[in-house]
Amino acid sequence: MHRTWKLAVMISVLALVAAACGSSSSDTTTESESGGDGLSGSIVVSGSSTVEPITARVGEEFHNANGNVSVSVEGPGTGDGFKKFCAGETDISDASRQIKDAEAELCNEAGIEWIELVVAWDGISVLTSPENETLTCLTFNDLYSLTGPESTGFGKWSDAAGLAQEVGGVSAVDVYIDQDLVITAPGEESGTYDTFVSLAIKPGTKIRDTEQEMRPDYVASANDNVIIEGIAGSQYSLGYVGYSFYANNTDKVKALAINSGEGGCVEPSEDTIKNGDYPLSRLLYIYVNAKNVADNPALGPFIDYYLSDAGLENVTKANYIELADYKPTQDAWASKVIGGSQ
Repeated sequence: MHRTWKLAVMISVLALVAAACGSSSSDTTTESESGGDGLSGSIVVSGSSTVEPITARVGEEFHNANGNVSVSVEGPGTGDGFKKFCAGETDISDASRQIKDAEAELCNEAGIEWIELVVAWDGISVLTSPENETLTCLTFNDLYSLTGPESTGFGKWSDAAGLAQEVGGVSAVDVYIDQDLVITAPGEESGTYDTFVSLAIKPGTKIRDTEQEMRPDYVASANDNVIIEGIAGSQYSLGYVGYSFYANNTDKVKALAINSGEGGCVEPSEDTIKNGDYPLSRLLYIYVNAKNVADNPALGPFIDYYLSDAGLENVTKANYIELADYKPTQDAWASKVIGGSQ
């Protein structure tokens, strides 16, 4: 389900964003007849549901100061966002991972040049129900054995015990209990899905030969709030979302520590994500259509505000983690660096 923010409904939207982006509903857009200093037009943003809360907040504040500029922000997923971006349908693509080679080629074929800007740190949070009291930590081998391609058909945690022993040993804790395994997680359109596979599943496939990335038989959703509700709804659940959605729902779900085999069991937190101790940490991005910066007079000022001190305060307001140094991002924007990585 796509979620777009009607930024004109200032109070209700802000409340929803603060509560893990609110509930998903029909696509909406910011509109106003007043305010602004001569700027007018529209800015269209699509992509990551993880980055959406940050961009939605920035869009609301920018609209408050520039009432004749409408800002539309939706979060169907990083992959779906890049499809629209490379088709020339959006000005900005929110992304919870870097653009893939195939997506970059699609943009190149369409003549779409982009400016890549890093805006925040995030940590993919692996979750279960607070009622699942015995489970506290999972290894990468556990994650592969429970959610990887070879776990297809496993209906109980205990079904994965043999596979876990085969690929690298069972965890020190009693993970493989005789209880139903109920998984709710992002679908393949999600950058969070892609990053989880890259960081958590691929290490488990080093002795395997499979093209499938993750088991297909789980409840998949593009709506992070649906994922949270699914995890909260079963005692022996398992799933994952971006850190903000966990931080905004600690009364409903419990984060599991992750043991990558190097630093022991580490829980997601602002400190462990920022210092890199949490093994499922990642960067968050926005991609800006370079041509539209010249053609859309509101787009450049919007990015200027996004990367200003006031704009970047929305990173922490949305429960994500600021970069230690924004100068590389600000320099990339000031220089209008096309493509590539900062």
